[in-house]
Amino acid sequence: MPTVGVKRDLLFEALGRVYSEEEFEELCFDYGLELDEVTSEKTMLEKEQGSEKAEGASDVIIYKIDVPANRYDLLCIEGLTRALLVFLRKLEAPRYKSIPPAEGKMHKLVIQPATAQVRPFAVAAILRNVAFTQERYNSFIDLQDKLHQNICRKRSLVAIGTHDLDTIQGPFRYNAEPPNEIKFKPLNQTKEYTAAEQMELYSGDSHLKAYLPIIRDKPVYPIIYDSNNVVLSMPPIINGDHTKIKLSTTNVFIECTATDLNKATIVLDTLVTMFSQYCAEPYIIEQVEVVYPDGKSLVYPELKYWHQEIPVELINKRIGIQESPEKVAELLTKMCLTSELVKSNKMVKVEIPPTRPHVIHACDVIEDVAVAHGFNNITERFPPVSTIGNQYPVNKLTDLLRIDVSAAGFTEVLTFALCSREDVADKMRHKIEDIPAVHIANPKTAEFQIARTALLPGVLKTLSCNRKMPLPMKLFEISDIVFQTNEKDVGSKNERHLCAVHYNKSPGFEVIHGLLDRIMQLLQVPFSKEDGYYLKASEDPTFFEGRCAELVVYGKAVGTFGVIHPEVLSKFELPNPCAALEMNLEAFL
Repeated sequence: MPTVGVKRDLLFEALGRVYSEEEFEELCFDYGLELDEVTSEKTMLEKEQGSEKAEGASDVIIYKIDVPANRYDLLCIEGLTRALLVFLRKLEAPRYKSIPPAEGKMHKLVIQPATAQVRPFAVAAILRNVAFTQERYNSFIDLQDKLHQNICRKRSLVAIGTHDLDTIQGPFRYNAEPPNEIKFKPLNQTKEYTAAEQMELYSGDSHLKAYLPIIRDKPVYPIIYDSNNVVLSMPPIINGDHTKIKLSTTNVFIECTATDLNKATIVLDTLVTMFSQYCAEPYIIEQVEVVYPDGKSLVYPELKYWHQEIPVELINKRIGIQESPEKVAELLTKMCLTSELVKSNKMVKVEIPPTRPHVIHACDVIEDVAVAHGFNNITERFPPVSTIGNQYPVNKLTDLLRIDVSAAGFTEVLTFALCSREDVADKMRHKIEDIPAVHIANPKTAEFQIARTALLPGVLKTLSCNRKMPLPMKLFEISDIVFQTNEKDVGSKNERHLCAVHYNKSPGFEVIHGLLDRIMQLLQVPFSKEDGYYLKASEDPTFFEGRCAELVVYGKAVGTFGVIHPEVLSKFELPNPCAALEMNLEAFL
């Protein structure tokens, strides 16, 4: 959950009264928030940098408040206090309007075709006659940072640029050019640099270096110009110094470039709705026309309001309350979801404002009713059904087997459910193309590329990490594996497996065989080809040729065991021989 730090005195001034710490903590709880910490700038610096560097820091009390990750409208003091005031019924939810300019032509942002190679989308808006103070300015910058870290995914999806409109001249041009052809003076610098030079300049900057890889390897970099070829910004890295916002700025041009148009519109709507309260006409935002390469023209910000009708009976049933239709509508209005009753008071018609883009389904609205009603105010009651709790058969079976396999002298291990492609393929002498593995679309590391299709690779890696331990080592694991299948609507299936290995100066095939017979005895499966289990010679590249068998139960192959092939052992850096068993336990249910 994101944490918003606000100065206590400013917060109470905006709320119109002074709260004790306990009172404000209770107010936060009632609204579904949490007062995480009460601190000060000096205290924070002392924790981070030591007491010496904190000298001269402010002692102003700061409230750190945890807000839900999808509530972008609560990431600044403006949105937070506005929501709380509406909740307390001291303020009506404002109506945000996107209008054309009162005088003159609408500003244009023209997108050039070359931007398709790097960041193809852009949206824009204008805040007119803004009255900045130092605190408002700081909040304006801080909200941009929080949005960049949250919905913008560290600027990879959306990058925000804010500019002093009085220093530039439209129409604006959004293009993409080779880095050596781009040259301008970046924010807070004293001279001009090419885009390539800026990559070197900011490679050591603690704040900006994290964003450089987004475009560093692209053939062209995004760049925004005005009609006089003044650079507004080079997203997602930095703005131009010429257009920087100052306390004296009154007209603000906001542009968001993106790889995701939906996220860009949400970010733009959030930014303008939060700070339009400081305009001469509060909550009024001036439109900007965005022209795409194909000639299509769109006007932003959208500031869409839409409606959803939900049965009052459904709301009460889902939460477990019995509130009147009028009360339900009132509770929703307290959450900035203006509501009215329709269809003989059986349905509540909810208006979703542009500040609440996360509200998509009826369940999102019902959740807000529950929050406004108060979770502590929901009466506890027994469910109207009679059920008897019990374990799933597969869990009961595996819990019992764990005890008995441990009693046989094996030590249980727990390995990762994700592994690398190499672990289940190359190291096991298989081809990845022949394995129905579930692949991770965007793995963060090479160690976690797929969901494991067998337990054996993980157990062998555990052996490898503990190979200096005294011999013999007898390990086992009972867990799920995952593989692709057309039998399930999700395209994959979990299956409970048992894997056991014996690692010593001799393979110990007879030890693994003995464990298998003991498991069959416990499962009351006789040794019989007709109505039990038997062993059949098998060839598996993972095992030594001629020393591998297939376990057949009730006429179906459910597992394999044998002596591990020396090549497999060498790839796991295991110098001694090893015997192993892996079987599907769900075949016995």
